[in-house]
Amino acid sequence: MEVIAPETSRDGWQRRIAYSYACRCKNGSPVPTTLTRWVPQAGINGYGHDPKDSPRHPRVLITGALGQLGQGLAKVMRERYGRDNVIMSDIKKPPPHVLQSGRFLFADVLDLRGLRELVVNYEIDCLVHFSALLSAIGEQNIPLAMQVNIEGVHNVQEVAKQFGLKLFIPSTIGAFGPDSPRNPTPDVTIQRPRTIYGVSKVHAELMGEYYHHRFGLDFRSLRYPGVISADTMPGGGTTDYAQMIFHDALTTKQHDCYLRPDTRLPMMFIDDVLRATVDFLETGSDKLSMRTYNVTAMSFTPEEIAAEVKKYVPDLEVTYQPDHRQAIADQWPEVFDDCNARQDWGWTHRYDLPTMCETMMNALVPQYNQSNNAVDAIEK
Repeated sequence: MEVIAPETSRDGWQRRIAYSYACRCKNGSPVPTTLTRWVPQAGINGYGHDPKDSPRHPRVLITGALGQLGQGLAKVMRERYGRDNVIMSDIKKPPPHVLQSGRFLFADVLDLRGLRELVVNYEIDCLVHFSALLSAIGEQNIPLAMQVNIEGVHNVQEVAKQFGLKLFIPSTIGAFGPDSPRNPTPDVTIQRPRTIYGVSKVHAELMGEYYHHRFGLDFRSLRYPGVISADTMPGGGTTDYAQMIFHDALTTKQHDCYLRPDTRLPMMFIDDVLRATVDFLETGSDKLSMRTYNVTAMSFTPEEIAAEVKKYVPDLEVTYQPDHRQAIADQWPEVFDDCNARQDWGWTHRYDLPTMCETMMNALVPQYNQSNNAVDAIEK
């Protein structure tokens, strides 16, 4: 149970007193104990302050921060809110460059008590929940996927409700199924996915919207398409061929694609994904007509991206050997309709297929050249 005290700070923050019933008196009745902290009220950028008038920035906790999106989002948010106001967390040991970039904490999303302690001890205002098993990996370990993708969501939603946090949980094209319209796929339509990853994402969307309408939780979600990045290696998703083809082109010049050449899927470059996420979080609730939005930038097939990559590596050879991921891709949208995101909060993409490929090559070629030079030096 929570109540809002009448005191309000000069920068638009209010004091919230959260009552805990962990203690009990001799007759077994609960005795409330209080924990006082300041929480943001709705304001210009969604966090209760105008950055022109106040240096106060939101304190953000990112779970699953060592994945494809977490490191990039932490970098963008630290540039906006300050290094000490964005905390990365995961259950894995971070590499040295992550530790040097800012605060990193161990956080297991299955540990509800531990999450509560982090939120209180570090005065968290916004929780970004990236912890999840992706589509192909989830199908190989369904019990673990149910734990991480469903129980973990329950925990972060409960913590966000208890402490009045803004909560962002990404969704995916995998939240749609074979009964969904595929070209285009609107925000609101039949979903009914047939992977545990997709089912868990629909569950997160509906639970988040329920918590919003029932408890006033500021829940937000974006349905991401396939994400392409030069900063991380593929992590087991069905759309990861679109990232791996660049690495193969610059190493073996041979790419074995696990999808049919005509399999069309929506995609986004990582910079667009991160910008969309931060802009969405900073949008005032009064501008949102829904809590879960599609976002996208382009749609292409394996043969279309292969043709574009061959402009840089003409002798690239591509073969097609569809595996179990083909059945997953056949259930997903071909083209995302994200008109509501563009209309409600001004979303617009900057990268199409040619500009994305050019950016990927500009980023990866120096990395591989440096690596090859290092190998040559060692051999000499």
